[in-house]
Amino acid sequence: MNKKLAAAVSGGAVLMLVLSGCGGGDDGDKKADAWAKKVCDKWEPELTKIKTTNDELKRVASTSSKPEEVQKTDSAAFQTLSDAYKSMGGALTSAGEPPVKDGKTAADAVVKSYGEISKSYTDLKTKIDGLDPKDQSKFAEGLQGVAGGLTEVAANETAAKEKLNSTGLKVIYSQKGCQVATPEKS
Repeated sequence: MNKKLAAAVSGGAVLMLVLSGCGGGDDGDKKADAWAKKVCDKWEPELTKIKTTNDELKRVASTSSKPEEVQKTDSAAFQTLSDAYKSMGGALTSAGEPPVKDGKTAADAVVKSYGEISKSYTDLKTKIDGLDPKDQSKFAEGLQGVAGGLTEVAANETAAKEKLNSTGLKVIYSQKGCQVATPEKS
């Protein structure tokens, strides 16, 4: 059971892969770089929280943790992840219109995606909080639902990544604050 949850949590690391090790855009547009720096300066602490939180979720899911620990860890993690994505969307909005082709449309799409991801994590927090850790069979059943929800969130994170990669917003990859170290890719 915990292996399914661990696999679903691994999907949460998708954003980390997006923002790590990617080169910047070819155009040396100083306005785009300045805009990207403004975004990444605000994203850096959020990306670090996402990475740390995903690592903690994986740890709890892959060990023989007690249901109470799983519930407590997952609940706190889902709140942290919800807040982080909400903050990242806010940072994109507050940075103003990106000075790249179709920048406003692209930023609006990513902000909308981050809002949906944030809401999904809030919903998962509600689900995990509603489980009874004292009834292990029902708790395990409930975790399967949570794992399914995590799979959906991972798909939304992948879609957000694709939105970033397919637009001029990928200029953010050139900024140090948007490059978070990730575990080795397999």
